[in-house]
Amino acid sequence: MKRHEIRFAGRWRVPLPPDAVYARLADLEHYPGWWPAFRSVRRTGDRECEVVIRSALPYELKVRMRPLVEDPAARILSAALEGDIAGTVRWQVSNDGSRSCAASFHEHVTVEAAELRRWMPLARPFFHLNHALAMRTGHRGLLARLGADAESGAQGTGIPPNASDV
Repeated sequence: MKRHEIRFAGRWRVPLPPDAVYARLADLEHYPGWWPAFRSVRRTGDRECEVVIRSALPYELKVRMRPLVEDPAARILSAALEGDIAGTVRWQVSNDGSRSCAASFHEHVTVEAAELRRWMPLARPFFHLNHALAMRTGHRGLLARLGADAESGAQGTGIPPNASDV
């Protein structure tokens, strides 16, 4: 791996049907309502948006996201990232039991922001810790949001337009 590259991976276990989890993950515009690290999401085009992310460390990442794969049948989402970080992010939601699932996350990015590149060699462990904290709060928020949806009888309706494009 190159000096300014970083990889993250994780897996969330969710005691709900995989289609509901996929729909919530596909609904990027509503992430700020349940995932505290997502400070804002603003649509900038038909299939692009600008995202501001901040977790525990005192910096914000500004990133443009463009979908690469939105496949509800396979429950795969991936996007290209450009901005303070550049690379790709991918979610895959799979059955993990009769009424539960696992959502696997993979991100491979290059740090582009000059102020973060400067600190990369020393701060890499802190970036991993910061990402782990952001993912933990996202998992908790997803569980709370999907639990509230299940109690109210709401369906995950956030699949964006062109969700079947591959």
